[in-house]
Amino acid sequence: MDVSFLEPVFAAAGPYATVCADVTHTTESADAELELRVRALTGQLTEQGAPEVVTEAVRARLLEGNEGGEAGTLKGRALVVAADGSVVLDEALADRPARESAAWSPHPDLVPVLQQLAGRVPHVVVVADRVGADITTAGLPSRPDQEQQVEGDDFHMRKVKVGGWAHNTYMHTAENQWEENAGRVADEVDSLTRRLPIRFVLVAGDVRARQIFGDTAPAAWSDLVVSMEEGGRAAGADREPIQRRTAELIAEHEARDIADVVEKVQGAAAHGLSVTGTAAVVEALRKGQVETLVVTDALGDDATLLVGGSPLELGVKQQDMDALGTHGEVRPAGSALLAAAVASAAGVLVVPAAALPGDEPVAAVLRYTDASTPS
Repeated sequence: MDVSFLEPVFAAAGPYATVCADVTHTTESADAELELRVRALTGQLTEQGAPEVVTEAVRARLLEGNEGGEAGTLKGRALVVAADGSVVLDEALADRPARESAAWSPHPDLVPVLQQLAGRVPHVVVVADRVGADITTAGLPSRPDQEQQVEGDDFHMRKVKVGGWAHNTYMHTAENQWEENAGRVADEVDSLTRRLPIRFVLVAGDVRARQIFGDTAPAAWSDLVVSMEEGGRAAGADREPIQRRTAELIAEHEARDIADVVEKVQGAAAHGLSVTGTAAVVEALRKGQVETLVVTDALGDDATLLVGGSPLELGVKQQDMDALGTHGEVRPAGSALLAAAVASAAGVLVVPAAALPGDEPVAAVLRYTDASTPS
């Protein structure tokens, strides 16, 4: 997972309010229920010493846009609010949080948030008809979901039995127009796949439009295309099957990513291109070696590291900091590791504890190895 979207969190001045909230809005009494949940969460922050500017920012953001409709499809939401009341993280969760939480602390508690985030797999969803398509680009770090419409020409869009000498002309005109419109849609998707790290392109809608789009897709990304029969572009068409299939594809890609990284950790160890254990990972982060940081859900709340004047000045013990010529402040290990990953442009994956060998809480796949890298 690209965690560059966490940069504003670590750039802000603490303390921080870290909130995981249930914001489902599916019943007639949802407004009142959400108000009560938000009141309980902000009450917890107040009890922990959070100032009013912070609790009010949390309250306003969680209640914002939850009056049903599209916003009401959210199930869970994660917020991090800095001491000045600025919202430095606002992300949708994949589902209702297993346990709602609200913590006011010197450092944000982000590992549980990353575990519950909605899938951050860059993808495109195309809902097509014979005139054009609605194209949604989603799952990109530091970029909100974007929807656009591509509209073609609807002249002679229907094949009709006109009879006589004009029959074939009308038939070919309609087919050509469908192909031209599908080509415009494919051109737009082609532009997106060239500029962005798209992992899949889900295509729904009119069956003939899907067929033409698939035939038009360039070889460079045609293997990314997944077609589905349900869902349409017409006004009032049910988009829920498309949302469900999108979620399934995201989950498949996330599971594949975790399996690939765990395999890399195990396979690359023989060549010195992966390390396991907190001390080895900390050393690799200090040297900017880490390509992907792997954190397990076994990394306890009581685990700590020492951090100096920058995120990459970190150590397991004071001797590490002495070698760096700095004293070091005790910080939660999860926050310190994530800050170092963001500072060094490393990716991050949160995996189950059983996924890593030896019951180690952290591991890393490395960009390079050197003489001091543990083997």
